[in-house]
Amino acid sequence: MNPQTLCGYLATWLCMWTLSHAQANSRLPSNTPVIQLRLTGDKRKHYEGRLELYYNGEWGTVCDDDFSIYAARVVCRELGYLDAVSWSPSSKYGRGEGRIWLDNVNCRGSENSLAQCDSNGFGVSDCKHSEDVGVVCSPKRIPGFKFISTLANNVESLNVQVEDVRVRAFYSQRNRIPVTDGYIEVKDGGKWRQICDQGWSDMNSRVICGMYGFPERKGYNTRRLLSKRRKKTFWGFSVNCTGNEADLSDCKLGQLGNGSCEEGMAAVVSCIPGRAFAPSSSTGFRKAYRMEQPLVRLRGGAAIGEGRVEVLKSGVWGTVCDDNWNLHAATVVCRELGFGSAKEAFTGGRMGQGMGPVHMNEVLCSGFEKSLTECSFNKDALGCSHEEDASVRCNVPAMGFHKRLRLNGGRNSFEGRVEVLSERNGSLAWGTVCSDGWGTMEAMVVCRQLGLGFASSAFQETWYWPGDASADAVVMSGVRCSGTEMTLDQCLNHGKHLNCPRGGGRFAAGISCSDRAPDLVLNAKVVEHTTYLEDRPMYALQCAHEEHCLSRSAATADSSSYRRLLRFSSQIHNNGQSDFRPRAGHQSWVWHECHRHFHSMEVFTHYDLLSLNGTKVAEGHKASFCLEDTQCDEGIQKMYECANFGAQGITVGCWDTYRHDIDCQWIDVTDVPPGDYIFQVMINPNYEVAESDYTNNVMKCKCRYDSHRIWTYNCHIGGSLSSETEGSFPGLLTNQFGQM
Repeated sequence: MNPQTLCGYLATWLCMWTLSHAQANSRLPSNTPVIQLRLTGDKRKHYEGRLELYYNGEWGTVCDDDFSIYAARVVCRELGYLDAVSWSPSSKYGRGEGRIWLDNVNCRGSENSLAQCDSNGFGVSDCKHSEDVGVVCSPKRIPGFKFISTLANNVESLNVQVEDVRVRAFYSQRNRIPVTDGYIEVKDGGKWRQICDQGWSDMNSRVICGMYGFPERKGYNTRRLLSKRRKKTFWGFSVNCTGNEADLSDCKLGQLGNGSCEEGMAAVVSCIPGRAFAPSSSTGFRKAYRMEQPLVRLRGGAAIGEGRVEVLKSGVWGTVCDDNWNLHAATVVCRELGFGSAKEAFTGGRMGQGMGPVHMNEVLCSGFEKSLTECSFNKDALGCSHEEDASVRCNVPAMGFHKRLRLNGGRNSFEGRVEVLSERNGSLAWGTVCSDGWGTMEAMVVCRQLGLGFASSAFQETWYWPGDASADAVVMSGVRCSGTEMTLDQCLNHGKHLNCPRGGGRFAAGISCSDRAPDLVLNAKVVEHTTYLEDRPMYALQCAHEEHCLSRSAATADSSSYRRLLRFSSQIHNNGQSDFRPRAGHQSWVWHECHRHFHSMEVFTHYDLLSLNGTKVAEGHKASFCLEDTQCDEGIQKMYECANFGAQGITVGCWDTYRHDIDCQWIDVTDVPPGDYIFQVMINPNYEVAESDYTNNVMKCKCRYDSHRIWTYNCHIGGSLSSETEGSFPGLLTNQFGQM
């Protein structure tokens, strides 16, 4: 391979690819050629680059002759962006290699795929790579666009073939979960073969451990293994890894010779699990340890070991811009958090958008750093927005959690009655879960344990899902989850002392799961900048009083008296991956005659004034009488409007604003004495609708009241500051939404 070609391959691996299979392909005529697009080359943003096209098993470029903004729009939509910004001729992003697949491309702009545009035909071109076209797309993604990668070994979705490599546990550790020590075996011709340890290195072990969800490896004394364990035949290749590979198949392979491994033994590996997966006598896999303040965390992911990457800097959590984001940086994050190597490195806010500052940009890691904060990066995040938040999916140990639960009777694999495998009369048998108190948090844990994403709904009756009659008996009751547990049996429950008055059967707990969820976040600055006091006569508050928006003393107040109200505006954003919709349908909304509107959620937000020790001194609440898209980000269309009994909800990328001057948008502070307080707002406080992250549903401010004026300051959402800072706000650190 000549040096130019080698450099080209290295540049391709180091660049950030945007690779997807367009949703529109499902709407293409059957005779449309199947292609795939990516933006690559010398670039700074994931939404720009040299246009490359995959066709007939080969990547190639597109010539700039006759290319137009209409063709660029087709390209960008096919890649999942809302629109095109511009296009560039003359190989602005560097010269490509290989075939020039398309020339004289002429699009109308309405095509679903570049393959539908007129051109000279695939491979028919008189261009040189100095004419390779480049495209700049809008950074905004198409809401709900699903990326379906059909190619292996790309930044968006590296295809890790773990089924072809395994760690076979030593006989003495065959019952241990997870398997951390054993022989490395490769499937070859349908048979499992061991790898010869000649030339086997710590870097090889590092790759194997990372594949199986372990952050570190340790040495193993192979002399402890009996010579009788040698096998006459081994896998016919030697392995040489650098330690940065995501899979053993990415390492350099050499011929073993005659395949007999005469001078060696079977290669073995010994991995160190992260603390959350380490075996212990009390739980079987989880050690008790004192949580320290991490510098890196994951948010918004459906499964353990995935999410948006957030970094703590100067006591404030912020996100990482996806410029140059790749598997090396993602692997540093995964290992730092106690997982294995990165399975996928995502760009473009794929795990939802964060709030607050963007702390890191153009991150460059070798892959061996102990923390993402040790990697080089550009502190200037100018031009980065939360639409470019980087995220990861890590390899995690195989714990067998999904084998302890199952869903039965549903219309598809994402819903059904929850059934638990438990010991009964000396043997393992399936049984149901009591539905008393069963809710969204419990459903979240079940969906996570089964690898089915987020909870969509929790059901306390499942008569419409006839499960296995032999599994009707209740084997678990009193389940209460915080939502962060890895398995249902980690939640509080009655244990062997079952108590379920309604019994199982038709009243067994059920769930439905979804791969996407909304994420509501309150704009703290809007609240801080709009708070004020108003004295309002009681006769003007009769409707609000009927809806219980005033304090208890209002019940005995004279109609000519005044109530002192702490008013403010709230702007609630949906930063998730799906629309926020009320759980109840139109037919069950409650009509309120006084205000003459429907409530789609009786309690959408709680407003509280707390003393500095966390005691509630005043309260308010807001029903969702009009949950709609007040405004949206550029390029996103409003979907929900309350007028004429319309559908209610908040679209991804939109926000709902409750102005300070509408009824119940207040806290009644008439009976509150002067002093220092904590002002708290909680969205979706009863977890009525499932979200990807509940930690950011609470907002708190410090405030001072002198009986005439009120000052509100230091407003911030839950999880946005370090634990030390949040510890000064009662309930914010532990996200105690409920009783204070």
